[in-house]
Amino acid sequence: MAYINVRGVEHYYEWMKQPSDVVKPVMVFIHGWAGSSRYWRSTAEALLDNFDCLLYDMRGFGRSHGKPTINQAAESVVESQSTQEKAAAIAELSYELTEYVEDLAVLLNELNLNRVYINAHSMGASVATLFFNRYPERVEKGILTCSGIFEYDEKAFAAFYKFGGMVVKFRPKWLGKIPLADRMFMARFLHSPIPKSERQAFLQDFIDADYDAAIGTIFTSVSKEQAELMPHEFANLTVPTLLVAGEYDIIIPAEMGRHAASLNDKVEFALIPNTAHFPMLEDPKTYLEKVREFLNN
Repeated sequence: MAYINVRGVEHYYEWMKQPSDVVKPVMVFIHGWAGSSRYWRSTAEALLDNFDCLLYDMRGFGRSHGKPTINQAAESVVESQSTQEKAAAIAELSYELTEYVEDLAVLLNELNLNRVYINAHSMGASVATLFFNRYPERVEKGILTCSGIFEYDEKAFAAFYKFGGMVVKFRPKWLGKIPLADRMFMARFLHSPIPKSERQAFLQDFIDADYDAAIGTIFTSVSKEQAELMPHEFANLTVPTLLVAGEYDIIIPAEMGRHAASLNDKVEFALIPNTAHFPMLEDPKTYLEKVREFLNN
């Protein structure tokens, strides 16, 4: 297991590569809310003939830490500052998606990666969209899986926050040991079945997610501010982008993705039939066909 210090926080990352005599471009994978890079492994493995693949867990999720220590904070800010000043700067890290954008930028810097391809999912796709517009010179092409534009609804958002808060609060460690818990937990995310190991891994990631990160990103990724911001972000994209939607996705309905793609001719839209929120796992063959077609154009 490999860890790297990003802005004072230990982040888990891993390389997936095949031996080759040529230097391959790098594709970075970004997971969604309460998940981890584990569910990207099968997609990355399928692309190793053309890419070196970098997987990492975002701050507070998967195997990445949620908070820095004083020593970690001290190492991540300029040396001229006092330890107290350094710790204070890191302590100000919030769960705004723009902070996760900066996490990614620092991660790429630390690994000496100047220009990459990015494939991001769900909340991670929102982070990626923001990254594309803030660091367009660092992205060759982008793939947004299950992303889109939603409208603000005060009552619906309030209900979502209340439900989300209860779900995050009630995550006993024994939940993953209950028979069929993984199937029940993943039911609303799926239309077609995925391997049991993938269901179990996602449930475990949800159970293990840092409380503050899980709660914090609920409020920052689904918010009035985000609803108002994202149409402009999609309209301003200059990075060639593929937006992939699952036909029966109830988390981010396909129509939200279609709307987002319609705002910019740099964004291609692809619908994967008979899938929901994990098209890359529910129908990997069709998903990879769409991705390869986009990458080869």
